[in-house]
Amino acid sequence: MSRRAFARRAGRLGTLAGALLLGGCMNLIPRYERPAAPVARAYAPELTPAGAPANGPNAAAPADIEWQRLFADPRLKRLIELSLANNRDLRVAVLNIEQARALYQVRRADELPSVGAGVTAQRQPGGNAGLVNAYAVGVQLTGYELDFFGRVRALSQAALAQYLATEEARKTAQIALIAGVATTYVGALADDELLRVTRESLKTREDSFRLTQLRFDNGASSEVDLRQAEQLLETAKVALAQTQRQRALDENALTLLVGQSLPTDLPAPLPLAAQQGVTDLPAGLPSDLLTRRPDVLAAEQQLLAANANIGAARARYFPSITLTGSVGVASNAVNSLFNAGTGTWAFAPLISLPIFDAGAIRAGVRVAEADRDILVARYEKAVQTAFREVSDALAQGTSLSRQVEAQDSLVQASGTSFELSTLRYEAGVDAFLSKLDAQRTYASARQNLIAARLAQVANQLTLYKVLGGGWPDS
Repeated sequence: MSRRAFARRAGRLGTLAGALLLGGCMNLIPRYERPAAPVARAYAPELTPAGAPANGPNAAAPADIEWQRLFADPRLKRLIELSLANNRDLRVAVLNIEQARALYQVRRADELPSVGAGVTAQRQPGGNAGLVNAYAVGVQLTGYELDFFGRVRALSQAALAQYLATEEARKTAQIALIAGVATTYVGALADDELLRVTRESLKTREDSFRLTQLRFDNGASSEVDLRQAEQLLETAKVALAQTQRQRALDENALTLLVGQSLPTDLPAPLPLAAQQGVTDLPAGLPSDLLTRRPDVLAAEQQLLAANANIGAARARYFPSITLTGSVGVASNAVNSLFNAGTGTWAFAPLISLPIFDAGAIRAGVRVAEADRDILVARYEKAVQTAFREVSDALAQGTSLSRQVEAQDSLVQASGTSFELSTLRYEAGVDAFLSKLDAQRTYASARQNLIAARLAQVANQLTLYKVLGGGWPDS
């Protein structure tokens, strides 16, 4: 080889070496910046009760309030504990975490060389010598990629982000499960109270029907009064059957959420009116949802994974360098395998540089960038959804408090009106229709009060869920 040719070849090798060293410092993953939240900077002032201590600087954020602190009912706490241990949907979420963790470990292992031991024995034709034996023992390095351009590291980062996203998904599933168990449980409590009210109303209407029947038999009441009393009696029977059916459905739903049959040794429940837990939950600012709400964090981790995949796709523009080698001993006889002079080694680096691929690499980069843009839109949608859910829960909470107070006053007033109407009817001052109207109004007011209290407790549970609370372990 001439000196000039040798100089040209050396120059090419130097250029390649410089490119490799430069590649070792390259980071082909785009710089990540969290997308701006496409929501207002604060919730509407009318949604937050004035002077609420929950918005003070020392107030605990919902995500820092364990679910054990939210509920005072020991029966409900026990049911939530059982659901966290037995619910199948939550179990699937946990298994998804294990799967993502294993995939991340696989990607992480690709950054390090894989070394194995090998033993081979061959017998093959050797020309005039007949059959020739060949034995070898050694360690091998197979297909290890030198990650100068960060492709393997990018894939590892993407796998890590996917793993973290599944962890946030588990938190979301746990929050939803806790809120679902609590909501179904208080719904069953409301059914029990409605059953009690319906049975009392049924008994009252049975007594009223018997009295009206007696008055009709003695000519003191008309058949119209009798049929109206009978109509109210049958209506109460229909309402009782409907409430019993709903109570059974709620218990079935609770059994499914808990993941097993409900134990018979559960503590006694608290009444619906005593189910109020932590009040005036700190709504904070919409920006808090970006760092504390698990589903938003999961969407961001998915976005980070897509961002890392762009780096892996870009790295395909550059050379791929893989190493394969082995070191050990070899001999044509087993008894001389480890004698002096039997050492052997092999080293086979492979450099692959894309020259023409019909635009496949560029298309791969565009696909990765499109995936990233799609996940940006999904992340922004998750933020907007979270903002709306919190705003809706805050708006309902303020109005439901006033509704419960007004409904309670209405029950007291309608109860007094029913008592007076009964006395006036028995004294012959008012017609039977006035008593029936007062009775219907009183029963309806009591049922509406139960529904309003249920809505108030359910709204509090919803607010706790949408603010990202409930997942820290005790």
